[in-house]
Amino acid sequence: MAWFCNRYECDRCQFVWHDEWSCMCDDDCPECGARHMSPYDADDLTEIIVRRGEEFVIFRSPDTADHAPAYQEVGAFATLVLAEANLSDC
Repeated sequence: MAWFCNRYECDRCQFVWHDEWSCMCDDDCPECGARHMSPYDADDLTEIIVRRGEEFVIFRSPDTADHAPAYQEVGAFATLVLAEANLSDC
């Protein structure tokens, strides 16, 4: 399942926050309660690369993920360049 870190800024009080969701959805301001704030930016976290010792491991949020990304390991590589090159192939 897709996973995003959405960044928000409240139109009412200018409070800035981020939250992770399975889509780029509106959120309510945790500071003043203003509703339906749209994200101004987001990072796609569906696939991430994590350094583990001497290798770089690709993790993907599976289609079965629900309220959390539930990352699963899909490949390990000797260099970051190789891991990045294989992101969409795993």
